[in-house]
Amino acid sequence: MVKKNGPKKGAKKEAPKEAPKVVQKEPQVEAKTDGRVAKLRKSLEPGTIVIIVAGRFCGKRAVFLKQLPSGLLLISGPFSLNGVPAKRIAQSYVIATSTKIALPKLDLSPFTDAYFTRDKSLKKKKKEGQEGFFDTADEEKKELPAPKVENQKKLDAAMLPEIQNGGFKDYLKNVFSLGDGDRPHLMKF
Repeated sequence: MVKKNGPKKGAKKEAPKEAPKVVQKEPQVEAKTDGRVAKLRKSLEPGTIVIIVAGRFCGKRAVFLKQLPSGLLLISGPFSLNGVPAKRIAQSYVIATSTKIALPKLDLSPFTDAYFTRDKSLKKKKKEGQEGFFDTADEEKKELPAPKVENQKKLDAAMLPEIQNGGFKDYLKNVFSLGDGDRPHLMKF
């Protein structure tokens, strides 16, 4: 007996399958904050040397300056010494060391959360097609605004004498890294 493919006599016909519905994603909304500021760790005091554990400056050492109103930390390398600029960073991305520097009286008033926000008018516009992808003629290197460069130089000039007097120049220049036999959970920072 030969079987024929197809529906049997008297079987109900199945409804044709519908095309899957296209669901458009809603635009992402920025995280809402309830106004609470992260509590500062006991190990972090102004002048504490911290090790950055993530991001562009991973492994670099920097000096903690203050906590900003948003709860983020204001740190600086200083830039002229190890290339870490004045920047804000979350507490979870730093390891506080037991090494402290006696900071002189610093004017940190220009360094606010608004100081570090990017200007939305400078945002790149997406280019279409191959020509837009390979066209790099109109791209220029972005220069930092003059006030930001000035503020960084003032901050570095105020911090460097204390760093050199304390003998921390080489310590801040060196990059932190772990080797094969190193056990970070047994280390004292």
